[in-house]
Amino acid sequence: MRILGLDYGERTIGVAVSDELLFTAQGIKTIRRSKNELEELRQIIHDYEVDEVIVGYPKNMNGTLGPRAQITEEFAEILKREYGLPVLLWDERLSTIGAERSLLVADLSRAKRKQVIDKMAAVFILQGYLDHLRIKSERDRG
Repeated sequence: MRILGLDYGERTIGVAVSDELLFTAQGIKTIRRSKNELEELRQIIHDYEVDEVIVGYPKNMNGTLGPRAQITEEFAEILKREYGLPVLLWDERLSTIGAERSLLVADLSRAKRKQVIDKMAAVFILQGYLDHLRIKSERDRG
């Protein structure tokens, strides 16, 4: 089983995938938004044998939902219809900030950070979900 993590933005979609044991998230690519984005995602889902999709849910810092959240909800519904997979919205607050900090620590130039920030945000979103699954599983066991 693998889980796909997406950071759905206005111009790009950051893409990450879990390992088969659901321990870690790895960045795959950044897809430029276009009429081909669903086909690119379909190919990734096929290639990585994805069973579930997690989409970053852009809540405001106070927990309220804005216009971007509604657009993301609509995108999640499209994914469900297109691929027939479970699609879960996952709170993405601070994921881009966390990704940016990681890239700063790695001492990447501004131009290189811009190229990978969406992919790294997808990693943060997916890793947060994987950590949640692991904690929940440990709690359920005892």
